[in-house]
Amino acid sequence: MIYKLLDACLPEILSAPASLPAPWRLGRSRQGRPLPAYRFGRGDFRVSLIAGCHADEPTGPRLLRKLSAFLDALPPGHALLENFTWYLVPHVNPDGEALNLRWYSNDDEMYDLPAYLRYRVRELPGDDLEYGFPIEGKAGALRPENQFVYECWQAAEAPFHLHASLHGMGWSFGAWYLIEQGWQERSDSIQQQCRERTAELGYPLFDIDRGGEKGFYRIGEGFCTRPDSEAMKRHFLDLGDPVTAAKFHPSSMESVRSLGGDCLTLVTEMPLFILPQKEKDLSWPNPAFDRWSLTMSRWTRQLESGEMTDEEVRLAAAAAGVSAMPVADQLRLQWSFLSAGVDTVLENG
Repeated sequence: MIYKLLDACLPEILSAPASLPAPWRLGRSRQGRPLPAYRFGRGDFRVSLIAGCHADEPTGPRLLRKLSAFLDALPPGHALLENFTWYLVPHVNPDGEALNLRWYSNDDEMYDLPAYLRYRVRELPGDDLEYGFPIEGKAGALRPENQFVYECWQAAEAPFHLHASLHGMGWSFGAWYLIEQGWQERSDSIQQQCRERTAELGYPLFDIDRGGEKGFYRIGEGFCTRPDSEAMKRHFLDLGDPVTAAKFHPSSMESVRSLGGDCLTLVTEMPLFILPQKEKDLSWPNPAFDRWSLTMSRWTRQLESGEMTDEEVRLAAAAAGVSAMPVADQLRLQWSFLSAGVDTVLENG
């Protein structure tokens, strides 16, 4: 299986240097920062990987930067270059990254909860890069970053076989994996491989049933369909909020599939901080999760007001059973998901 080949590369990817090669194409962010895209290989299997659409989710960009350095260093005849063509945009949101570097560095082994609560910055709907991609004849690009990525896809002579947008969560009960709805009946091996790897590393799964809200349909333990912009719009229209509904453009997953083919799209959701869960509860809204979100909001207010110090929040979180997920393990699970996805496309080809 190709999964074994890709999985075997993980140690080298994790140890890849931070320096990046010369880009294939270079765009500019809204504020003028460099926005590099990379292409590696010459194979028929086309892979698109992007990260950083949500600026407060730093782990995906770290994986793609390491992957770019790793692929660039491979000898020309390596199987990953002979059989695949990789199109990578490690961080689609350099402006957002600059704002969030107040609470983390790209050398962190784990993230610090008080720093995250104090300084995280995330764009709201209408400025959200994940929901800002164009589809010809349907929607334009929300921001120049979206247009640049779309033009890279066009230059890649799509269709793609696999596209993943690497995301994360501030906190959850465990790892969460999102899959293209049209592929859910073909996803058994992805689910098995990811569940096994998650368990091997000693982590639980985030398992909820949102009943289709915003496009999230539960597939199995720890797996849901990916969100959808039309479902997002319906959600806010049902809430009587047409202004917010109108702010949603297509996602990267919808946009890349509009270019043709039956592209398997994936979204990784790795938590920065793992919450304790006393008993399994699939319900949504989830009472235990909501209580934790209220606790995080309270700690944020107390940090900002000076009622609690950083160390007091760290101690309170540890006493309550909240733990930071090591970055290396987030990277491992992201890569396992991508590897399993590639394997599944080849099995169904």
